[in-house]
Amino acid sequence: MKMKNIFHYSIVLLFCLAAASASKITAQTAVKNDSLILVQQDTIDIDDFSTTLDSLVNIWYMNTNPGLVVDTIYEHTLASGTNFSDSVLINRLSKIVSPFKLTYNDHVNAFIKLYTQERREQVETMLGLSEYYFPIFEAALDAEGLPLELKYLPVIESALNPRAFSRAGASGLWQFMYYTGKQYGLEINSYVDERRDPYKSTQAAVKFLGDLYNIYGDWQLVIAAYNCGPGNVNRAIRRSGGKKNFWELFYLLPRETRGYVPAFIAATYTFHYYKEHDLKPRPVGLPLATDTVMISKPLHFDQVSQMLDIPIDIIRYLNPQYRKDIVPAQNQAFPLRLAFHQSTSFASNEESIYEFNRQKYFPDNQLVVKPGNASAGSSAPPPGKAKIYYTVKSGDVVGLIADWFDVYTSSLRYWNNIHRNIIRVGQKLVIYVDEDKVDYYKEIARQKSGYASSGTARLAESVNDDDYIYHTVGQGDSVWSIARQYPDVTDSDILRLNNISNARHIKPGQKLKIKPKS
Repeated sequence: MKMKNIFHYSIVLLFCLAAASASKITAQTAVKNDSLILVQQDTIDIDDFSTTLDSLVNIWYMNTNPGLVVDTIYEHTLASGTNFSDSVLINRLSKIVSPFKLTYNDHVNAFIKLYTQERREQVETMLGLSEYYFPIFEAALDAEGLPLELKYLPVIESALNPRAFSRAGASGLWQFMYYTGKQYGLEINSYVDERRDPYKSTQAAVKFLGDLYNIYGDWQLVIAAYNCGPGNVNRAIRRSGGKKNFWELFYLLPRETRGYVPAFIAATYTFHYYKEHDLKPRPVGLPLATDTVMISKPLHFDQVSQMLDIPIDIIRYLNPQYRKDIVPAQNQAFPLRLAFHQSTSFASNEESIYEFNRQKYFPDNQLVVKPGNASAGSSAPPPGKAKIYYTVKSGDVVGLIADWFDVYTSSLRYWNNIHRNIIRVGQKLVIYVDEDKVDYYKEIARQKSGYASSGTARLAESVNDDDYIYHTVGQGDSVWSIARQYPDVTDSDILRLNNISNARHIKPGQKLKIKPKS
């Protein structure tokens, strides 16, 4: 996804390769300020970027603990999807006061459509999450005198997912590679990964971006270098004869970098003008007022959760830097972030929290964790739940499996010690489901694993047609446009009911379940 290379410029710097994709579009004319810049035609692949956005936002946040995303389905009116004219978009971009060159062209337009039309739910989720994360980014950027617009980089890097982990090994909101994180002072060990700490990783990213600006003096080139590394940007500059305009270097840069800057400009546009596209931030359960308490002894999240009655997923999302639900404060103190009122409660009950089930979590006050096991939470079914198994087949992904069994992705990962969303064909997953629906979910497990007997009716056909409202796909229909026609129905609802993993895979004449009849 991204590689960070060493670049020697007065000091040895380690740089990042960001996880970006580009768009499968044709670029013809770029608009820079009031003048036109002709850009040759080329194609770049927007599908990969769209899939990444689905994975990072829809699978991670929209299927997670209800304590985190409080209102994933709420009443609002979807936009008509009307395309604004180029002149409107150009005018809006020109009104954004920014040191960035907010160029408009077909590449940028394609990403604006992706954000404002094709991936509305994901963007609304990111808008909600931005209310928590953007103040962190803005404070750090402002302190160093860097443009506040750089807060949009994590939108295209990680979709504001602090636990995002790329196939190349980049981690966190800002997608640092291991050695780059270490170079910029982030601690990374078996228990702690500060690349996932929203505060510390932001401080590191601000230093990194400042170093890049000192090299290039141009923010579009800084963003490009953040994506592909300064070595590739320098090579493009040399091959161009010394040009230092991103659009003049466009075809000399790696393919994915060509889409990275347009995606950044489109994200900037979308977060400024989301109301004009009738996008609404989805409220999230992350407390805006937080404080840290310093932990002086090894502490397990379960101890805090049970003693202060805080959902453990809230603790995890406020403290994503701790890999095993453990604050490893054995030889040094570590911070634990909680809602402000909960930090006060912690201070009042600190010793009781440390001592709660201490021998269970830390025998002889030592950091003892079973290999591959983040906690003892999967040993027995939670109250009211029963254990079933699902055997992974080719093509399965963690988020979809969680969706099939109406559980949260974070819970599925936790029960099965899944790291980086890596599962293998034939792997048997433990899933805890409602006790009164065991047979129902066992049937789903048989169907999805492909082991249903010939005499077993398909699950989708076991429900009478009269039980659901159906829609026949027409020419030009999309899942999103169909969802708009039915109150309280989202495109995710339609995909889930019809076991569709890719919204593009619908065709005219296909009959889709919309929702159960009331």
